[in-house]
Amino acid sequence: MPGPLKVLHVEAGRHLYGGARQVLYLLEGLARDGVSNLLVCPAGSAIAKAAQDHCERVQAIPMGGDLDIGLILRLRRLIRSEGPDLVHIHSRRGADLLGGIAARLAGVPAILSRRVDNPESRLAVRLKYPLYARVITISQGIRQVLLAAGLPPEQVVCVRSAVNAGPYAGGCDGDWFRREFGIERGTRTLAVVAQLIDRKGHRYLLDALPGILARHPELRVLLFGRGPLEGELREQIGRLGLAAKVRLAGFRSDLERILPCLDLLVHPATLEGLGVSLLQAAAAGLPIVAARAGGIPEVVRDRDNGLLVPPGDSQALGEAVLWLLDHPDEARALGARGRALVEREFSVRAMVAGNLRVYREVLGLAKPMEGA
Repeated sequence: MPGPLKVLHVEAGRHLYGGARQVLYLLEGLARDGVSNLLVCPAGSAIAKAAQDHCERVQAIPMGGDLDIGLILRLRRLIRSEGPDLVHIHSRRGADLLGGIAARLAGVPAILSRRVDNPESRLAVRLKYPLYARVITISQGIRQVLLAAGLPPEQVVCVRSAVNAGPYAGGCDGDWFRREFGIERGTRTLAVVAQLIDRKGHRYLLDALPGILARHPELRVLLFGRGPLEGELREQIGRLGLAAKVRLAGFRSDLERILPCLDLLVHPATLEGLGVSLLQAAAAGLPIVAARAGGIPEVVRDRDNGLLVPPGDSQALGEAVLWLLDHPDEARALGARGRALVEREFSVRAMVAGNLRVYREVLGLAKPMEGA
């Protein structure tokens, strides 16, 4: 294989949410290691501009989702014209099946990253996954889901998501934070950082809040993210009389400035591949209350850097939040251990190295990894 390794990446997301940010980390690290990257993404996507410095080329094409059969032909043409050594599909929506077919038709080996822990049907396993030389999961929890669905162990490798911890360790500009969110001095704040979709479990925290606020009326809650449940959550906030305490704060690209100013992060998701916001919160030294779902326990270690509760259990969630609010010294100790955990086990360099090793294995340049 003459010259540098050339990889064509496909990312169908339009916003720099957790998955797309992981792709950005990967592109930057691969470029630093001498890999030639080509990124294919939708026109107008946030990653298109952000990734330009780390790619030989960024190519925007129409991506219409699962029913956009034309995506197969568009990707096949690109793959054939660019001649990459392999194709790395990073997204589910439309790209995981259609992109795999395009790579197969172009005669180029393909790899799929899987970031969600939704159960897969045996039919999907038989139809989709044979298109891929390897499937990279971002947590052991997701790997176990795929193994249970029948994928052979040698095909599925875990390379955990990562976070660049440095920007989150800069401390809090309290005056800016209070002005930005209209919070009075001395007020404690907790936040959820997640898309406003059902599986993120916002409703369980909202159900628990009246009891929490009865003991801590000074508390304020910020819900960061966008999504189709915004109207439903706004209605629940009003119905529970929480409008003065809870703010839907939208999507923010400056979490490294916000998270160090919080007292606590809550993540009540019922399905979760790993949870990039959990890595970000841990990097900022925040204690975390989260549901014991999917890959979450790989980031939030119960009684080590946070507290875990059963998914969908508002009472247990409320009790865990209250415990941390009532024990600030212990909460700070949990946060400090979380920062150390991220630096030790979830570095960007390790994530990049893990993906690159899979590339080399598929191309016969390295010995196989054993599940990682």
